[in-house]
Amino acid sequence: MPSEPQGFASDQMVRCEECLRSNPPTRLDCLYCASSLPVTEKTAGLLKPSLKPIESSALGYNNIFLPQTLEIPSEGLNEAAGLLKLDPHNLRRLLSAPTAMPLARTETLDEAELVRRRLKAMGFETTIISDADLNFRESPPIRLRSVGIDEIGLTPKLIAEGDESQIPWSQLVLLVTGRLLRKRVELQERKSKRGDNEIHDESQFFFDEAVMDLYSENPDAKFRILANGFDFSGLRGKKLLVAENFSLLLDLIRDQAQRAEYDDAYNSCRQALEIVWPCEQQTESSGWRRQRFGKYTVGAVSESSNEDQFTRYSRLCYFLKAQGRS
Repeated sequence: MPSEPQGFASDQMVRCEECLRSNPPTRLDCLYCASSLPVTEKTAGLLKPSLKPIESSALGYNNIFLPQTLEIPSEGLNEAAGLLKLDPHNLRRLLSAPTAMPLARTETLDEAELVRRRLKAMGFETTIISDADLNFRESPPIRLRSVGIDEIGLTPKLIAEGDESQIPWSQLVLLVTGRLLRKRVELQERKSKRGDNEIHDESQFFFDEAVMDLYSENPDAKFRILANGFDFSGLRGKKLLVAENFSLLLDLIRDQAQRAEYDDAYNSCRQALEIVWPCEQQTESSGWRRQRFGKYTVGAVSESSNEDQFTRYSRLCYFLKAQGRS
């Protein structure tokens, strides 16, 4: 059971209306039962966000900092970093990015509002955008196997379904590009009955491919082109290398879709995004195998991918574009 933090007088403590236990006035929710605590005029100025890590699969709320020209004094930077539980150097990287960046991801809207108010008092304006607003899990991008291109528009050719109707060039509003990076580590550890463990075998695999997200005026038309496995055969002037064909396709779309904004900042901001939106990491056991009497190996597979991170970023660009705040 958590112990009650010290440092506040008894008349400063806030009683939970659910479990009737006393809590420090800095908390938004009860230390014991997690219920929301009442906020009074007396305690409002003492509240602090907990900013505890939340599952990437959970629906959270993001405090987004829009790029702006401002001087960042060291005192304000250190104060904001303390509030956000970030290293001042990492916070400066987020604030200095040329595009909108998340400064915090919280579990509740109340906590996100608290972060917004505290940052505003320090001179940093943020806007709150929920994961539900980005809608990247419920409505993932539709992967294309190829595209048809003429002077009128672009015709998506899907992997899982029939071809979509043509999208006029004038209706394409946003292109977002980046690179998807995946790492897979396969590990075999040798064990014995005596408890001696040693690494028997380790293999590492790296995957790196270019990605392009396309958005049109239709909010349901969110398409993705992955360089590997894409059919470039219909591309006029097709090259030998996938990377060259991807660049050629991108240039062609940009030339035709004059109205579409182009965002290629992800690659330069990826490390900074990792501070608040870390890459997906997953480890699974691949089972055990007997080698000889008294000896056996246990396998594990670890995978990491930035695909969810890129999708969050891409959807953030689209959401801000749709709201007129890009």
